[in-house]
Amino acid sequence: MAGHGFIHDKLEIKFLILYIAARVVEPVPFDTMLDLTLCDDAIDYFDFSDCLADLVRTEHLTLSQDGLYAITEKGLKNSQICETSLPYSVRLRCDKNLADCNRKLRRKSQVRASTVRRENGTFTVTLSLSDDMGSVMDLDLMVIREDMARQLEKRFLDAPERMYSEIMRVLLSSDGQDGKK
Repeated sequence: MAGHGFIHDKLEIKFLILYIAARVVEPVPFDTMLDLTLCDDAIDYFDFSDCLADLVRTEHLTLSQDGLYAITEKGLKNSQICETSLPYSVRLRCDKNLADCNRKLRRKSQVRASTVRRENGTFTVTLSLSDDMGSVMDLDLMVIREDMARQLEKRFLDAPERMYSEIMRVLLSSDGQDGKK
């Protein structure tokens, strides 16, 4: 073990990994699982890696083709049984980190931008914004250069709500131009 903390052996690391996997809102990559698990100073990278691999081998977790870890029914059942054996302070710290992580994961799934090259050499930029109820906005724009498409993607991903508000403001303005009379 790496340092001073509350997690004392590999079994407890496995309990912690299962605790985390049961609470993330979608499958996550190795790095995210590592960051969330390192909430206790006594856990090191090598012990974590061994435990994660064991949990996949024993079918408590799955590892998808694209490198995402998700909990199985078996893992969920064992997580529920064992979670109270984790120290309360570790669970609290873990829950805080999970809340931040889940917020970012939800945001990532709700705001999307992509570019596709068209047959005529132009590009279609697709921008979409959704919330818990479904689609808020889906917008396809044609641009003539790929660098323009990438710039539109970046600006949208940086401030999708602002873009949505500006589009609504223009569309709802009395003269249909800029909202000024």
